[in-house]
Amino acid sequence: MPFTGKATYSAGASLPELSEDVSDIIGIISPYETPLLDHLGESRRPARSTIHEWVEDSLLPNSDQINQTTFTPSATTATSVTVDHGSRFRVGDQVQAEGSEEIMFVTAISTNTLTVTRGYGGTTAEALSDNLWLRILGNAAIEGDDRPATRFTHRVRKMNYTQIFTAAVEVSGSQLAASPVGIKDELDFQKQERLRELLRDLEHCVINGAAPAANPEGSATVRRTMRGLVRTISTHKYEPGDGILPDGAGSNGDLLTEEVLNAALRTVWSSSSARIDTIVVNGFQKRRINSFVGDRGYAPKDTKFKELVSVYESDFGVCRVILSRAMPVDMAMLLDSSRVSVLPLAGRSFHYKPLSSGGDSEVGMVIGEYTLEMQNEGAHAVIRNLGLS
Repeated sequence: MPFTGKATYSAGASLPELSEDVSDIIGIISPYETPLLDHLGESRRPARSTIHEWVEDSLLPNSDQINQTTFTPSATTATSVTVDHGSRFRVGDQVQAEGSEEIMFVTAISTNTLTVTRGYGGTTAEALSDNLWLRILGNAAIEGDDRPATRFTHRVRKMNYTQIFTAAVEVSGSQLAASPVGIKDELDFQKQERLRELLRDLEHCVINGAAPAANPEGSATVRRTMRGLVRTISTHKYEPGDGILPDGAGSNGDLLTEEVLNAALRTVWSSSSARIDTIVVNGFQKRRINSFVGDRGYAPKDTKFKELVSVYESDFGVCRVILSRAMPVDMAMLLDSSRVSVLPLAGRSFHYKPLSSGGDSEVGMVIGEYTLEMQNEGAHAVIRNLGLS
């Protein structure tokens, strides 16, 4: 069609066909994205009860810390070493201290005190210190000996609670009969609006939610709420002054740096089989991660200058960086997404339920019931109290 000029600023209202030119798309400015839920995807199975449970297990630990401040006759010759958990060791274990090339051989165990041969196998004895980590390389059995004492771990049942999300919908008969601008069906539009709001709330609760201190399963007077990611992670919860983050000037004095992020990733990697593949941050900490980009190349033919990190690759895994408004601004969360699921209660994923109306209107509610399953909380980490300036 040839250009007629009718779409210019000086025409418009004087043209009959343009007496009311309104787009059929309604713009929504309020944020309603759910980037973490989109990243995790839909669960392959539903929850079957309002108290959702799963079972976790672990292998026997192969490391422990020294719990001894003085050594006799010296830290390089002492053959008696006290540890936190003597039950983790067996006679015949080869043991190596963190950062040391010396091998020690366990010859006797009394509660938490190990008797060891220093400089085993021709290695050179090195100094020991309190809180130094000892790694058990492996046990050597005697040929033809009886079986060792049976050792095993206990499986643990973990749980979370489902949370009901609801929003009311009501549209008058007149509104249903009218032809509103921008939409075809007012009832459907209201359903979509309320669903967007509930999905937004679900992301916030998945990240920050807390269960009631008393009667978390709910009652006639207690609302049932799920426990979120931030409050579930306890093993790898880092804050200023804990050895991972440097001490800062005040509770919010420590900025997120590449050194801090990699220290947290390394700690999770060294103590679990997890593969951290997701970093969840708010806007400020996302800018901090973007600042990790050092010398950025800019060729003559390039038309864009990028200062964006959407995938962070470290020695300990490739991580997708998720920018979520629901994430507290002073935190960064590190997740193994294969161990995190958001599950609906069976038959209770988000849906519209029409209700009887007492007058000239259509009434109903959007409803859904969901819970968070976070397996092996020690496979994840959260860095807290990060600086904001």
